[in-house]
Amino acid sequence: MDKQTKIFEILEARNRQDKSLDVSVDAGYTEEEIPAPSPRFEKLINIYYQMKNTIDMEIPYWYNRVWWENEGDVPEIRRAKAYGAALAHTTPTIWPGELLVMNKTKNWRGAFPFPWVDASFFNAQAEALLAEAEAPALSEADRMSVVGAGGGNVTESFGNVVSIAQKFGLRKEEVPILVKISKYWDNCSIEVVTQKYSEAIPDYYKYKAYRDTVLVMFDSWAIPQGREIINYYMPLEYGFDRIIEMCDEKIAEILGLAENGDGLLGMSRGYYYMAMKELTKGLSAWADNYGKRAESLAECEPDPQQKKEYEDIAVVMHNIAHKQPSTFREALQLTFLCHLAVINEDPQSGQSIGRLGQVLQPFYEKDLEDGTITEEEAIELLELYRVKITSIECFASSGVTGGVLSGNTFNNLSLGGLARDGLTAVTPLEYLIVEAGTRARTTQPTLSVLYDEKTPEEFLMKAARCCKGGQGYPAWMNNQCGMNYMLRHYHDEGMTVEDARAWCLGGCLESSPGCFLPLHYNGKTTWIPGGAAPTAGTGIHFTGLPKLLELVLTNGVDKRTGIKVFEPHNRELKTMDDVWDVWMDYMTELCDISLKVNNIQMDIWRKNNPPVVASLLKPDCFTKGQTLSNMGCRYNATINFESCGTVTFINAMASLKKNVFDEKRYTLDEMMDALEHNFGFKTAFETGVFSPDRREATDEAVKYEKIFTDCVNAPKFGNADPYVDDLMVHYEDLMTALMPTLKSYYGKPLYMCQISVSTHGPQGAITLASADGRLAGVTYADGSVSPAANTDKNGIYAVFTSATCYDHSRNQNAQMNVKIHPSAVAGINGTRKLLDVIRAYMRKGGFHVQFNITSSKTLREAQKKPDDYRDLMVRVAGFTQYWCEIGKPIQDEVIYRTEYEM
Repeated sequence: MDKQTKIFEILEARNRQDKSLDVSVDAGYTEEEIPAPSPRFEKLINIYYQMKNTIDMEIPYWYNRVWWENEGDVPEIRRAKAYGAALAHTTPTIWPGELLVMNKTKNWRGAFPFPWVDASFFNAQAEALLAEAEAPALSEADRMSVVGAGGGNVTESFGNVVSIAQKFGLRKEEVPILVKISKYWDNCSIEVVTQKYSEAIPDYYKYKAYRDTVLVMFDSWAIPQGREIINYYMPLEYGFDRIIEMCDEKIAEILGLAENGDGLLGMSRGYYYMAMKELTKGLSAWADNYGKRAESLAECEPDPQQKKEYEDIAVVMHNIAHKQPSTFREALQLTFLCHLAVINEDPQSGQSIGRLGQVLQPFYEKDLEDGTITEEEAIELLELYRVKITSIECFASSGVTGGVLSGNTFNNLSLGGLARDGLTAVTPLEYLIVEAGTRARTTQPTLSVLYDEKTPEEFLMKAARCCKGGQGYPAWMNNQCGMNYMLRHYHDEGMTVEDARAWCLGGCLESSPGCFLPLHYNGKTTWIPGGAAPTAGTGIHFTGLPKLLELVLTNGVDKRTGIKVFEPHNRELKTMDDVWDVWMDYMTELCDISLKVNNIQMDIWRKNNPPVVASLLKPDCFTKGQTLSNMGCRYNATINFESCGTVTFINAMASLKKNVFDEKRYTLDEMMDALEHNFGFKTAFETGVFSPDRREATDEAVKYEKIFTDCVNAPKFGNADPYVDDLMVHYEDLMTALMPTLKSYYGKPLYMCQISVSTHGPQGAITLASADGRLAGVTYADGSVSPAANTDKNGIYAVFTSATCYDHSRNQNAQMNVKIHPSAVAGINGTRKLLDVIRAYMRKGGFHVQFNITSSKTLREAQKKPDDYRDLMVRVAGFTQYWCEIGKPIQDEVIYRTEYEM
């Protein structure tokens, strides 16, 4: 009899004596059938499924036009005028059946180019379209990235529509507009200017080699904003009219004066408030235009119900165009307007919604008390909100859309955690947000639970039940771990315990600082959380750790391209310490050079293209009179080093340690010979299979059979084996020591960001075979502490032991992906088991865990017949995406992940 069975027998015996003790797994809980989403949601999501990603030139046209008209103006004022005008001139589109309105563009799944950021990509597209030719990939990352072929992606041109970046469609009649708008930025875009100054760095050619070999995945200017938490406090507290009045008051008070003798930034305060006034006028006009459109539709609508709905929309939009919202619906609509405004300001991903259920609770509470809304009506609004967030697109190169984002834009909504007073922050509205996400299965917003021991059990069970739907959310974050990270990393900027409690995810998995502010509404004061920092990214982007190890073994030369990436180290590598030393020498050089380039890129961006909407919404910026660019936020040490392929790297190091240095089965030359010849197998590109699911041998396979077997059987991370886990600890120790020596463009230390997003696909594609038995081109292991697929042999708790071999609060994050067969979590007992698994990992100190609860069989069938599985979703990294819109390398990796059945 095992210990667990014995314990349950003892408890049951005691229960017979004390009837108040109930040890049954489902005590106090029922699991009824999940209600269907509202008919209104079903109608709108089915329209979404039919929509294609469309490029819209309306916003770029107006932005360019007003930008030209204000040449020579102060940068933040010029930008505010241009962007405010673009919003004010956007065509308002309202669909029958909508209660929440607005989209990124006038099209449902619309996006638009940002040539003022990235000129060469859009100019190349324009020139190719004029020549009726295919535009070449501008970077190796673009060439190696694969975009999903189904869903809303326009992977091929058809009729009057041309395909761009394998994802978006542009009508041919709009090509001349793209040409004219893009051409203006040929010599002055952020990309072009940063290239000019970056080339002045003596070692810039080395950075180019990192990018050309995809050792470093992309540049910072590609997505300069995002990976942060939006803050809705200002418009919710004051409304747009009052904000404009406040700007006028500040202009009258400080324009022309430097603050306390500050001759550097003191004068810029007046310009800040002038810019915010221009921008707020644009936001107000944008909302008013939707109100006018709704009034126009109502006038000619014969159906009484639809007419009333248009009239209600008009009231909502006119109200939020000017004043503090007065209902939950108005508040929800206003936050969505602000969210769109930020994501339309720059090409970006990961503009997180934050803890919306806590922010909007006062509005929902009042409506509920007044009897003007029911729970079901609130759930329906939240379902429609899911459609709106899911429709957000990002127009960028295929290297970004496919190789990084997999088509997602990471609009994360966090739940739970602690309130300012240290008690649970869970609100009644958050229960409804989970309910809406359970019923209305869409990819966005993804949900993230900030797990804390104070979180109500009922809420945790509800969230765990939602997980079982197979949509990949909510993910689970360790609230105490996140708070510890905040106090550790932002201590020098004055991080308090109260502010540490306001943290949540800024992006798919990027921990970002927040703060609490007093919202005055309904005669009460409620301390609501919101973002208090700029982007939690834009540092050194996705360095492929296994690729770096490969370059150590090849003496600095990329065998795939022939590029000399590093100067030859010419060391014999007699010991494991020698390998670590050279690897760290290369890593240190890469960080030093990449940091300088990325700092220049972001410094040029913030000077020439200062963010205005984000600088309006961050309350500390408004208080200081400084944009994000001028460190107006409360916390500014937010720039990171992003890595990819951690576990593949650790497994390769374990194999080298065992097979070459400890047991001396092979020399390093013999190992390198096997790696360069792919152990005698065809590459992933030759077979079209990007996981170890299937291998095809060549005539050389017999020669390498033994070494391949020994590499595959070498110790692997995820089995609670100190032989491997100690290598992970050593890696974390080395990198944690390196990070504070690196200073961002804000002059603050960097930190480690350990996630993969979708980069493990293209970066695996450019890496030779590795010593762990992975073949050339095969996708890296996902996440940062997830075991490589099917290499964990001792069960999920052994995986958790390996994953928590170091303190996760050292870094911004850690990423754990788990795949479970639906039968393992069926029923109320299954929900409890799932929660027990989550709780066990959180209590061991794990930062993050997320689940794919689906079968590999289903995924394989969907890969063959994607049109039959249009609504099938999976968890990729820190986000959920429709299966048919994911590239095959990532699909293969998800299919092959270890699947737990018990």
